Amino acid sequence: MKIKANSKGALVTGIFAALAASSCCIPPFIALIAGVGGGASTLSWMEPFRPYLIGFAILSIGYAWYKHLKPLPKDDCGCSIEKPRWYQTKGFLIGMTVFAILSIGFPYFSHYLHPNIKKNVPLNADAIVTKVNLNIEGMTCASCEYHINYAVHELNGIRDITTSYESGTTIIVFDARQTSIQEITKTINQTGYTVKKN
Repeated sequence: MKIKANSKGALVTGIFAALAASSCCIPPFIALIAGVGGGASTLSWMEPFRPYLIGFAILSIGYAWYKHLKPLPKDDCGCSIEKPRWYQTKGFLIGMTVFAILSIGFPYFSHYLHPNIKKNVPLNADAIVTKVNLNIEGMTCASCEYHINYAVHELNGIRDITTSYESGTTIIVFDARQTSIQEITKTINQTGYTVKKN
């Protein structure tokens, strides 16, 4: 019974570590899907710890598998063996292992889950096409990029936006008669990221 308890504790620890490893990327995706703004980058401080959390998750889940597959000592007393609970079964362990793998890999495939936000904005004859390059703090993965792109695309007059978390920048082409740099900056800041002042 103690072996099963150890296995459960290791599994819970592994799942927690796997979720923590991607905690900088999952909130922006949830915020995007839910259509909410601020706070998306509140866990971006965890990004430097991601490799350690991934390693910890792998070790914990590996230990849970080791404990689960380790042969139980033979019962010489002839006592009835207690049936394992649902969370002690191999199927549950497989399911949680897959969940942990998906959580760890979330930053690498999340961009496939985002909706298409491109829209055609016709240019009026009196349009003032302006291009701005903004530096942004707090982005850690593709979900951050899409969260910013989605929020900015909601503004009127946005022609194009290209955001990169790797360089920490976003390039926006817009009609200055319909929106402004100040409005764009305010919108980005409301997502939980911060536009750095030059």
